[in-house]
Formats: sequence, C-alpha cells, structure tokens
Amino acid sequence: MDKIAARRGFASDNNAGVHSGILKELQSVNQGHTLGYGNDVFTEEAIRIIRFHFGEATETYFVFTGTAANVLGISGITKSWNSIIAASTAHLESDECGAPEKFTGCKVLTVDTPDGKITSELIKRHIHGFGFEHHAQPKVISITQSTEMGTVYTPDEIRKLADFAHMHGMLLHMDGARIANAAVSLDLPFRNFTTDAGVDVLSFGGTKNGMMFGEAICFLKPGLAEDFKYIRKQGMQLASKMRFISAQFIAYFHDNLWKQSALHANKMAQLLSNKLSRIDGVTITQKVQANGVFIIMPSEVAERMKEKYFFYTWNEINSEYRLMTSWDTEEEDVNEFIELLKKELYQ
Repeated sequence: MDKIAARRGFASDNNAGVHSGILKELQSVNQGHTLGYGNDVFTEEAIRIIRFHFGEATETYFVFTGTAANVLGISGITKSWNSIIAASTAHLESDECGAPEKFTGCKVLTVDTPDGKITSELIKRHIHGFGFEHHAQPKVISITQSTEMGTVYTPDEIRKLADFAHMHGMLLHMDGARIANAAVSLDLPFRNFTTDAGVDVLSFGGTKNGMMFGEAICFLKPGLAEDFKYIRKQGMQLASKMRFISAQFIAYFHDNLWKQSALHANKMAQLLSNKLSRIDGVTITQKVQANGVFIIMPSEVAERMKEKYFFYTWNEINSEYRLMTSWDTEEEDVNEFIELLKKELYQ
C-alpha cells in the first residue's frame, strides 16, 4: 500500500477508518433475516436510544449521508418559496453541490462570519419581506455544531438564535455532523444544546467520529415530521437493509463510544495546536474548541508538507490551512507532523 495513503493525516475526520466497536455491532446484526425498511428491532432500539438523549417527542429517520440529512430534513419543514439562512462556510452553501436549492427549491442566503458562528445581528439583513409575494419567505436558520471553523456554539447562543427564529415564525436547524465533538467540548449532554435550547430539526451524524455510514434526521418538536416518510422515499434515502444503519447508532451510544472517540479527537487537536503555537512562522487563526485547527503558514512550506501529509487549503489568499484530528489520531502522528513542519520551516 502507498505509504502516503496509509498514513494517518490531518485532511479530514472522514478519512479515518471505522471504530472496531461499530464493526463488531455490524457483524452482530448480520445474522439471519429481519424485516426491511426500518421495520426491525434494531431500528426500534436505535430510535428509542435517540429519544432518550433528545426527548420523547423526537421523531427519527435514518438516511445514508450527511448531505441527505441536511437537505431532506430542511425539505420537510419548508416550501419552495422559502429561504434558508446560514453561514457562508456552512456545508449547505459550500459543500452540497447546490443540493439544497435543487431538492428544496429554497433560496440559500448566507452571511460571512469571523468564526463560523452566526448571530441574530448578522442575519437581520435577511429578515424582511414577510408576506411580500415578490420576496422569498425566510423560514429556516441553519447552524453547524461544531462549526466548519472548529468553533462551538454555547447553549445560550443557540437559545438566542432559536428565540429569534421563533419570534419571526421561523425554525432552527442544526447540522450536527460533528455534534459529538461539540458535546465533549461543552461537557454537556446533547439535549442541553439542542432540544432544550430550542433547536427544531437536527441532522445527527457519526460518520466523522467512527461510524461507517448513516445519519439521523431528528425532528425535535411535535408535528414537524408530518408526511416526512414520503419525502425520505422520494429522496432515495429509504434503506432496505436499515438494520445496518441503525445498529451503528446502537453501538455508538453503548458505553459512550461516541464520547470516548470525540474526546480523543478533541484532545489531539489541543495537543496539535499547543505544539503549533510554539513554532515561529505559524499562526493559529481560530479558537480550537473541537477537532479542527486552522493555521497560516508559508504556502511553499505547506506544499512540501502535503507531499507527506495531505490536508486542505482553507484560504489561498492568506495561506490558511485546515488540520483535522480524528478518533484514531495518535500522539505519534502529531509529533511527526510537528517535527517535519519545523524542518521545512527552518531548513
């Protein structure tokens, strides 16, 4: 195998493998026959567990991907004449290949933020035209927890956005692709900064934290999921062998596997940022609150580093780069990266 391909790098937590606990659960449910399309005991159990963590009113629908979770979840609470407000860095805007507009028909409106977190002040310019037929009707505010910049919303920040949305007859959606990293950063149960903070719809992801595939769309308020089963089917996300998505969530919550994995990833990000902060010629640009580290370094150094460690350019103009740690990142990976970076900087 190519050594670069085999190396644990810092490009994305998507690049990590599947946790052995998840694989063990998949093997366990791979016995005999069971009903398809979610009519099985494993899906029932996974839904029960999610209700325990988010509230008894939670209605859960499993899908294959994060893109599907975000887009279909929002489809269930919007009409084609609505608009969705998000940060310019949000996946809805920058990483979904136009899927929100294509499948919801809604207009996506964005705001630039210094740290990936949006506020009611930032989005006020989009909150107008209600009842005016020539204007797309604002309906959803979408936030990402933790954000694409590696920062984390506090429960109070989320509550303020939820109250603002509800005051204007809107709903609050949360892209929780890295929600586990946010939970351990805040040291709070999921419910404290979702259901109890006023979030209406949640895309709950685990793929970036040790799962193989599969996401959960969680409608946290009664009445929001009406007819959603048809939307999921039309969206081509109704899995026939649903047990292989559901089983992963059972394992994910068992013995707090999600917490152990996210805690380790966050710890490795702190280790990486601490070491980077002591290197002349490198500037950390964002608070390191989850498992992302954003740095500025000379572009020629970054290109040489990429020959051994692949990672993404975040902003070509100012030579900013994103480094992501994962549930399986080891201290050795961090130390080797730091030593190579010093060598390339000071040669």
